Amino acid sequence: MRKITIYHNPACGTSRNTLALIRNSGVEPTIIFYLENPPSRTELLNIIEDLQMSPRELLRKNVEPYETLNLSQAHWNNSQIIDFMLQYPILINRPIVITELGTKLCRPSEVVLEILPDRQSAAFTKEDGEQIIDEQGNRIIK
Repeated sequence: MRKITIYHNPACGTSRNTLALIRNSGVEPTIIFYLENPPSRTELLNIIEDLQMSPRELLRKNVEPYETLNLSQAHWNNSQIIDFMLQYPILINRPIVITELGTKLCRPSEVVLEILPDRQSAAFTKEDGEQIIDEQGNRIIK
């Protein structure tokens, strides 16, 4: 597998850990800094379909303008939520990773391992100090 795309926010620790896990598998992904280059409507609809989520499930709730726009209210339909995500890309939860094996919202970051076929090349410890890959490249299950 050589084609991997990550919708990435470098200010997010989960996104940085996910990117590092992809690189630890020996692949340099295509990195889309989605805050600067948000997906088109078609791309976002395809991502949502691939994730098998509703737009509301992909909506990031702990950022502005979620509260300002009153997005917790049920009266917003899927098309309106997508409009808000396109207007305010910070509302798109991330990181989203697309590989030949599928598309995942990688929260927590180790979810990415489900769609990376290659074994990890080295031990890996997340930024918070949690080791998730051992020295042999195997996932540590807790």
